[in-house]
Amino acid sequence: MTQIIKLKRGLDIPLKGMPREVTKHTIRSSYYTLFPDDYTGFTPKVVVKQGDEVLTGNPVMYDKNHPELKIVSPVSGVVTAINRGEKRKLQSIVILADAKNEPVDFGRKKINDLSPETIKSALADAGILALFRQRPYDRIVHPADTPRDIFISGFSSAPLAPGFDYILKGHEADFQTGLEALAMLTSGNVYLGVRAGRKGIVPDTLTTRIGNLQIVAFEGAHPTGNVGVQINRMKPVNKGEIVWTVQPQDVIITGRFFNKGVVDMTRLVALTGSEVNECDRAYYPMLPGASIEKLVKSSVTEHIALRYISGNVLTGKRIASDGSLHAGDNQVTVIPEGDETHEVLGWAMPRPGQFSVSRTYPAFLLERLTKKKYEMDARIKGGRRAMIMSNEWEKVFPMDILPEFLVRAILAQDIDKMENLGIYEVAPEDFALCEFVDTSKMELQKIVREGLDWFYKEMS
Repeated sequence: MTQIIKLKRGLDIPLKGMPREVTKHTIRSSYYTLFPDDYTGFTPKVVVKQGDEVLTGNPVMYDKNHPELKIVSPVSGVVTAINRGEKRKLQSIVILADAKNEPVDFGRKKINDLSPETIKSALADAGILALFRQRPYDRIVHPADTPRDIFISGFSSAPLAPGFDYILKGHEADFQTGLEALAMLTSGNVYLGVRAGRKGIVPDTLTTRIGNLQIVAFEGAHPTGNVGVQINRMKPVNKGEIVWTVQPQDVIITGRFFNKGVVDMTRLVALTGSEVNECDRAYYPMLPGASIEKLVKSSVTEHIALRYISGNVLTGKRIASDGSLHAGDNQVTVIPEGDETHEVLGWAMPRPGQFSVSRTYPAFLLERLTKKKYEMDARIKGGRRAMIMSNEWEKVFPMDILPEFLVRAILAQDIDKMENLGIYEVAPEDFALCEFVDTSKMELQKIVREGLDWFYKEMS
């Protein structure tokens, strides 16, 4: 019987613009842009020059600290630009795709015939291992490490998040192969978190074929789907321990690599948001780095300023209307910018159509009765101020951690307090909802990210 863990704290933001469970045409882009900053902890060394021809799966950069860890081209084509910023920091590599999309043949492999080191080496060469993350520090994994356990959140509870049970339909064989590969990389268990009451993500044969696979069901509001929350509730990370986390679509990519012998980074991306035409809110096969221009053209509201986000509204990255899908993102969200909005008396008005966490406005009554969805824009609606110890973060933070005290310890760079308060378990995304409800308008995700990076340097 599957264990069920119920979480009481959290908040589901009722945004308008959920995707329909329909898969539309593949989005093909002329140019693909790779961003090394998408791989936290990756120190890039470029191995291509402008004008070089690459195949799908050819490395374009590797990690200076771990040369076996590579980032590969998602398409075949020609390197057209290597963009650098201040102090020659690498910002992006742009590849002009050709019509052939010719892949490197890595050869098909049967998982049972391979050793853990061979699997790890193959994934590193194919650029897939760079998609995995580790806790503590929420960074790319080190190929030499053997994780205590590996965690996969089989659903996302973020606003307008795509349904992974739909995404996995038709990819069960690759998903299973990917899980079998992961099961060989850990000395412990592979934990798969699923949403209680949903069975679409779990093939019937998984539990019998993979002995160290543990399936745990979760019930509750966002951030229940965050893998960090699930780790905290299932098997927390202690000092000196390392665990890996993998997204479900990356498990599919892993299995596809071994089953077909080629690197195919294709993922289903949900086009979401209130400013997307209802008929176009759907799923589109895309490659990381693809421009979203063809995705959003004629699909969004015209004549108003729009915010385009690679990812969800809480943790995604702001991009232009012709910007690129960032690595690891499974959705593109389009909401109003809010620049043209002018409200008389602002918060002092009744505002029956506005969402409020604190129930300042009467709309929460309609939300309960009608399950109303809201069109929210990108405005912050307030100014920054000193941290207010109001207990408002704890109401939406379901981990057994005191978030306000941990953030204070990070700002003070107090190593002992950071350790005692749970720095090893958290990632910036775990504080995204706290940032949304925060009266002080603090950039909590940025603070946590900088704190984790500083802590890693101090402990290395």
